[in-house]
Amino acid sequence: MKAKGRLILKTAVVAAMSLLVLTACSSNAGTKTQETAALKSENNSKSAQADTDLVIPVSDISEKVSYYPVEADGTKMEVLAVKAPDGTIRTAFNTCQVCYDSGRGYYKQDGNELVCQNCGNRFPMSRVEVEAGGCNPWPIFDQNKTVTDESITISSDFLKESKQIFANWKKTY
Repeated sequence: MKAKGRLILKTAVVAAMSLLVLTACSSNAGTKTQETAALKSENNSKSAQADTDLVIPVSDISEKVSYYPVEADGTKMEVLAVKAPDGTIRTAFNTCQVCYDSGRGYYKQDGNELVCQNCGNRFPMSRVEVEAGGCNPWPIFDQNKTVTDESITISSDFLKESKQIFANWKKTY
């Protein structure tokens, strides 16, 4: 899957560069063509990157929650990562397992707790990725990610499988 995404990205870049070379010596109309080609190439690159694995550098993670936006099949999602009080790194989707469909079921940090923006439930950092079910962040367990000393990788396939919990995410009513 990664190889196919890279091939699409490389093809888009080569096509855009070819178009730029072919139009480089023309008049102002050529300049507009170059700008259009560059914008199309940039947009193609963004869509190709949108459905890739999410890689989180371990060095970025601290006791302050870090949020990582990601897109899967056009659905905007967010993963949170935090270093728990015991020093372990925890990950979860930034959506509440109960309130996710409300559009406001996401978390903000308040001290050593996460607070659901829909119901106000307070959830301790020490319970992130430990507890499933109830009004808490949707955990991303070890079997759904690859962890090394340098990074945490969440596959695009797993992100796509999970996108339904973000269908109404952060929508205003």
